[in-house]
Amino acid sequence: MLETGIQAPDFTLPDKDGKNVSLSDFRGKKVILYFYSKDNTAGCTAQAQGFASLNDQINSKNAVIVGISKDSSASHLKFSEKYSLPFVLLSDTQLDVIKLYDFWKEKNNYGKMTMGVVRTTYLIDENGMIINALGKVKAADNPRQMLELL
Repeated sequence: MLETGIQAPDFTLPDKDGKNVSLSDFRGKKVILYFYSKDNTAGCTAQAQGFASLNDQINSKNAVIVGISKDSSASHLKFSEKYSLPFVLLSDTQLDVIKLYDFWKEKNNYGKMTMGVVRTTYLIDENGMIINALGKVKAADNPRQMLELL
């Protein structure tokens, strides 16, 4: 996990429409950057819906929400449409950014050790500096927690 007080590594990934989006595109705004494991799973859906319900409040604080998983752009499009998600979802199918931010870890999944994304959220300031890093977050609590940090 990257530490607070450092510049967030820039990256470029495709969004749900296949358009390339870079972290640096959001300079001048705070960014809630969250990494999650999979579209349409219970925890990830609860987290996304929580962020969606707070999106206007987050935007009013000059902040945007950006979610990243290893799902495809097509999967993100369906997920986003199904739950009316008003924020950016980026596809990292090659795990480049997930590994860069050090979230591809061994996890215990019902007693079996597997590799996967550890749910983590960063708060990045208007200049691209990491000002808060939360690892192993609880999906349902994370959106409210991030709003309070703003």
